[in-house]
Amino acid sequence: MPYDWKRTSKAERELHLWPHNSLPPRGAAAVVLTVFLFASIPLLALLGSVLLWGLLPFVLTAVAGIWLALDLNYRQRRVLEVLTLSDDHAHLVRHNPRGPDQEWDCNRYWAHPKMHEQGGPVPHYVTLTGAGREVEIGAFLSEDERIALYDELTQAFR
Repeated sequence: MPYDWKRTSKAERELHLWPHNSLPPRGAAAVVLTVFLFASIPLLALLGSVLLWGLLPFVLTAVAGIWLALDLNYRQRRVLEVLTLSDDHAHLVRHNPRGPDQEWDCNRYWAHPKMHEQGGPVPHYVTLTGAGREVEIGAFLSEDERIALYDELTQAFR
């Protein structure tokens, strides 16, 4: 699961959530290198001809496009949500890849998780309600992970 609970003190726990990355950075480098090598095989027959210089920019553009797309995906998935629960306080911080952090504070007595099975941006949308606000948590998780997260949040807020 791309989240875990950590006990920071006897009365305080933290939940860290992050998006799942199925392709590690070394794997992305291997994909880009593999695409370059396989795209270069047809160019070997053109060594010494003028056609090589006509096709080489297209191969390099395709490889650069794949590399830029993977890099952009990694930068956009650099999201971290931290929910801190103490005996009387709940605090959620979302560290966005671009832009300022978003925070939510609430008295734990009034805070509770809520699941929207339909009608949210994703199925089984999980929110925290309290202090007159409703904030999302773990929207980047898969459907099964959001269901498990809701069960764990329900237990944690009791």
